[in-house]
Order: sequence, then C-alpha cells, then structure tokens
Amino acid sequence: MKKLSLLLSNLLLLSLLLSCNNKKYTEVVDVPLPDVEQKTTIMGVPDDIKATEGSFQLEKLAYSYDALAPSISASTMENHFSKHYLTYTNNLNKAIAGTALENLTIEEVLAKLDPSVLDIKNNAGGYYNHSLYFKCMTPKAGGQPQDTLATAINKKFGSFDNFTTAFKDEATKQFGSGWVWLIVDRSGNLQITSTQNQDNPLMRNATIPGKPILALDLWEHAYYLDYQYKRKNYVDAFFNIIDWKKVGENYEEALRK
Repeated sequence: MKKLSLLLSNLLLLSLLLSCNNKKYTEVVDVPLPDVEQKTTIMGVPDDIKATEGSFQLEKLAYSYDALAPSISASTMENHFSKHYLTYTNNLNKAIAGTALENLTIEEVLAKLDPSVLDIKNNAGGYYNHSLYFKCMTPKAGGQPQDTLATAINKKFGSFDNFTTAFKDEATKQFGSGWVWLIVDRSGNLQITSTQNQDNPLMRNATIPGKPILALDLWEHAYYLDYQYKRKNYVDAFFNIIDWKKVGENYEEALRK
C-alpha cells in the first residue's frame, strides 16, 4: 500500500513538472518596440525675421537660406542671418536709442561714432558689415566682374586673377575674427584691406579708410559649421557666389559720392 501511494505521488509530481515545462515554452510575452521618432529640421524663412523696434531693420535677404549651398549651407545661413545679424541689429538700436546717432543713416553713424565706445562701435559695425556681406552674394554666381569694375580691377591689380590671389592672401593672413574688404579709397582707387572684429573702413580708426564695395566675413560663425578649421576652403568657395553685378553697382555708387 505504501509503495502504491509513493508511486501515485511521484506520478502526480511528474505531471505537474511536465505541465510547468510546457507552459514555459508555449507562453509568449509581447514586448513593445520603442517608437521611432522622425526628426525633421524645419528651416525658417528670412522674411519672418524682424528686429525689435528701433532706427534700423534687417536688410531683406534676396535669397532663401539654402540658395547658396554647397558653398554656404542652409544651416549656416539661417544661424548667421537670424541669430548673429539680428542680434547686432537689436543691440545697435538699444545702444543708440536717445542719442544724437538715433536718426542718422548707418554710414553717418559709422563716421561719427566714438571708436572708444565699444557697445556702439561693435554693433554698428556688425550691422553694416553683415548688411553688405549678404548683399554681395547670390546663387549661381561667381565668374568675373564686368564693365567699369573689371577695367578698374585690371588697372589696379593687373588682372582679375591677380586680384583674386591678393584678396585670398589677405583673408589667409587675417588672424582671428575680422573682415576682408574691397574698397574705393578717398582718391577713388580700389584697395584690398582688412579689419579686426566688427571694425570697417568707414570708421575713424580705419587704417585704410574708404567705401566698401565687397565684404568677406571671417568670423567663425560664417564658416565653421561647413568648413571647421579650413578657412581657406571657405574663402575659395566665397568666390563661387560673389554677385559681381551688385559689387559693380556698389563701385559705381562709391565713385559718385
């Protein structure tokens, strides 16, 4: 009798083990997969960017942020125009509010400002410099200047190739943040010059004073997203998007003044 009870107990235990074992291999657990979020970069529109109330507003950008790619990427253009340029404009308006400079043109502000008052100098320079820089570029450009500007460049530098080399050399030797310019000096001659930070040739402290007709921004925010430390590549690419028609118009205007 004891043997029979022991046998029945063992059979029951075996049955339970088999039942558990079957359940182990047949039970399915659903594990939800993580959602895959589609990240889309939303590019703004230049016309949507407005300065706060004041004497100066942003100059209208004549092309979309992505129009200058691959020479300058859309992300660089958007950051440059809607952040840096906007900040200089807003800060300039604040700096001159209630002063004698408030109702002057930007050229008059630059000529009259005290270079030792850095808040006004830096922001007035930042506003003017960027305004000219953006207007000197256009999609599907490059090439060479025409008409009177071409004649003046050949007369001053010997050839357009010589001018290009001299301009790029000036940009290469510029240390730190600054600008390279093609200007019409006070004698009506073309000159290549450079300035530190946001200074420009219209200021009283300019080493070579004159009217800028072409501007190249050498601050890192102008090129670092696209070229990192390879500034030379950025300078080379700039020549693919120079609007020589506009630069020629700037030259004609400078001669008339």
